[in-house]
Amino acid sequence: VQLQASGGGLVQSGGSLILSCAASGRAFSWYATGWFRQAPGKGREFVGGISWNSKRTNYADSVKGRFTISRDNAKNTVFLQMNSLKPEDTAVYYCAVGGQALVAVPSMAYNEYNYWGQGTLVTVSS
Repeated sequence: VQLQASGGGLVQSGGSLILSCAASGRAFSWYATGWFRQAPGKGREFVGGISWNSKRTNYADSVKGRFTISRDNAKNTVFLQMNSLKPEDTAVYYCAVGGQALVAVPSMAYNEYNYWGQGTLVTVSS
């Protein structure tokens, strides 16, 4: 499966962005999708995930209440709505698709995701 993330950019603190992740090449709609991020000099961290049928989402504590994940299986696309952005949200954001079909709860573990997009940079200025 190929993943293409887009929507990153420069935004002021308190602002909003929507990231998109378009998938092709596999039955995308059967798999959980996650968003991860990597800030300069830091490891890759889980941001949030959504189950294949959108019934379950989970989020890192640092983004709960500010970020929302959704998906449109008809368009093979997952979205990350980011509100109330903070400078500490600055990172390259990656979307990833899980390796097992029909998983009820999206994993927070990076090694549970087999396919990764190229990343999109989000910069939040103070």
